[in-house]
Amino acid sequence: VIAGFLNVMAGGGSLLTVPVLVFMGLPGPVANGTNRIAILAQNLTATITFMRRGFSDFRLSLSLAVCAIPGAVSGAMLGVKLQGLWFNRALAVTMLVVMLLMHFDKGHRDASSVEKPSKRQLLWGHLLMVGVGFWGGFIQIGVGFIIMPVLNRVIGLDLVRTNMHKVFIVGVYTTAALAVFASQVTVLWLVGGVLAVGNSVGGYIGARFTI
Repeated sequence: VIAGFLNVMAGGGSLLTVPVLVFMGLPGPVANGTNRIAILAQNLTATITFMRRGFSDFRLSLSLAVCAIPGAVSGAMLGVKLQGLWFNRALAVTMLVVMLLMHFDKGHRDASSVEKPSKRQLLWGHLLMVGVGFWGGFIQIGVGFIIMPVLNRVIGLDLVRTNMHKVFIVGVYTTAALAVFASQVTVLWLVGGVLAVGNSVGGYIGARFTI
């Protein structure tokens, strides 16, 4: 529940769930893939919650998500190859970097701007989504701290709409990444389903809280 709430509000929820899955004894790629089940459910729930409260722009969300898919597929193909010690090292470095970003990110975000993004802003936003998708497909941890600056600072969206687009984009590219993991490694659907329940509850609360 906490992870789902954090993921929708900003990011960092997988900073909790992936290590927990590893500590439970799951091999790195299995934990990485199984976590995607919960991420998908959480973002689907959050997207519906935003939509029911009048926050949706599926045309822009979908075009951004389509740009993220190739990156997510290539990132997931790399992620499935990380085994044992190499996965643990990548996880440790990623956790450290994300925690540093959380600590030092003092950027001022305009939470009230509703101006229409320029063509230049949209172009850069779509190009950067490829990198966002790659990171999300690779390990997912901390992707919120990458995608939110793209949506908020590059494209110029206010924070509610940033989160509105974020949950849709992550949900779409996660579907592609999960398909790659499921085809290459064992994904524990029951464990992922249990985790998905908590993440979905947290995602619903996070979306309500954001609005």
